[in-house]
Amino acid sequence: MTGDSTRCVKAVAYEGSPGSPLQQGPVFAAPYLLGEDETGEADTYARASNPGWRALESALASLEGAVAARVVGSGMSAITVALRAFARPAVTVVVPADGYYQVRAYAQEYLAPLGMVVRELSVADFGDGTLRAVLEQAGEGAVVLAETPSNPGLDTVDLRATAELCRAAGALLLVDNTTATPLGQLPLALGADVVVASGTKSLSGHSDLLFGYVAVSDPALVARLDRERLHSGTVLGPFETWLAHRSLGTAGLRFGRQCTNALAVARMLGEHPAVAAVRYPGLESDPSHPVAAAQMQRFGPLVTFVLPTRDDVHRFVKAAELVVPATSFGGIHTTADRRARWGDPVPEGFVRLSCGIEDTIDLLDDLRTALDSVRRA
Repeated sequence: MTGDSTRCVKAVAYEGSPGSPLQQGPVFAAPYLLGEDETGEADTYARASNPGWRALESALASLEGAVAARVVGSGMSAITVALRAFARPAVTVVVPADGYYQVRAYAQEYLAPLGMVVRELSVADFGDGTLRAVLEQAGEGAVVLAETPSNPGLDTVDLRATAELCRAAGALLLVDNTTATPLGQLPLALGADVVVASGTKSLSGHSDLLFGYVAVSDPALVARLDRERLHSGTVLGPFETWLAHRSLGTAGLRFGRQCTNALAVARMLGEHPAVAAVRYPGLESDPSHPVAAAQMQRFGPLVTFVLPTRDDVHRFVKAAELVVPATSFGGIHTTADRRARWGDPVPEGFVRLSCGIEDTIDLLDDLRTALDSVRRA
């Protein structure tokens, strides 16, 4: 199988004529010159199309194994555009009860008033028969959004089983692939219909831009996405498009180091006396590991752990020289945030740690020293 770095480099390869730049630059335009052809084939206005989008979308579709991908302004835009494109009034929309909290807020505040039946299900509900019962009651046309591994709990949804269940019920399965990325798992190959993701995280990886995308397995879904993006205006600027495309070429290298660091850090945390609990799907002892190992190629950069108190989290971050306090993940720096501050239903001392690309031994030494200072406090 082709390796991750090779996949990324091939995905951003540029085919130009002799004398042209090796990599395509950003295209700055709002309107384009019009010709006599009025069929809509050419670029006309930047809210509808951009050559940079097409290059980035081709790369993302290649990585996700999709027939097409569409880029938007953020990961949250990817979710909202997909839900608006594929859900209709009176249908049931299932969103994660234990995933990214803003998705639940959007579904309740915007979709429910439009007449959609919003159901919040946890990862456990996907596997214990609850989802099956919801879909039997919903009838055809339901839209199911699964996030796996979940953020921040890092629980995993069995995508093969869920896809079979959705297919049998006439439901559309959307999978948030932000945590894993297409370098960690390929939901479309496991039976999902749609992938949504924040490329802000590991794919762009430098903590300097926002972008999201939607990738689909069925060409019939593309027109609905295009129409929703055009009408909503949730588009990606040309400079951000170029930055994302440029960064994608090194994603394999960066993600590989992040995952190596995450596994080493998770093992160290599990042995440290200051730590009450650790979650990482790559640990054989983790409850998510059996499902994760069956469907993931890599387990991602995120590790979560619990310290005794809120103040212990702040002591840990302050003592660590290589940990940056920030609330995104997937960047080159190791970052940490206390998830309870955002309203996630987790303990006060719950830490979401995103491992960066530092040398593994340096990161381990720094984290161990910081945890030792917490224990002494």
